[in-house]
Amino acid sequence: MNTKIASLAILALAMLALAQVEVATAVTCNPLQLSPCAAAITSGGKPSAACCAKLKEQRPCLCQYMRNPNLQKFIKSPGAKKVSSACNIPYPKC
Repeated sequence: MNTKIASLAILALAMLALAQVEVATAVTCNPLQLSPCAAAITSGGKPSAACCAKLKEQRPCLCQYMRNPNLQKFIKSPGAKKVSSACNIPYPKC
């Protein structure tokens, strides 16, 4: 019985370690990755599929971008909110 519990504990620890590695390597925050969204944000046009994909990928980074004075005017703009809505990606509440 103790061997079974020890095996389960080791398995659980291994799964936690793998999950942490995956989260750490999942996203590289780079605002240039959102360049496919630039036209839609600035002109109010419909975002492309590439834009929506990049926005979804970069979603964990949006609060970081919002705190950057150079990016705030784009990320907090009505155009960015419209793009977020059109891509079905919740606008961040930072």
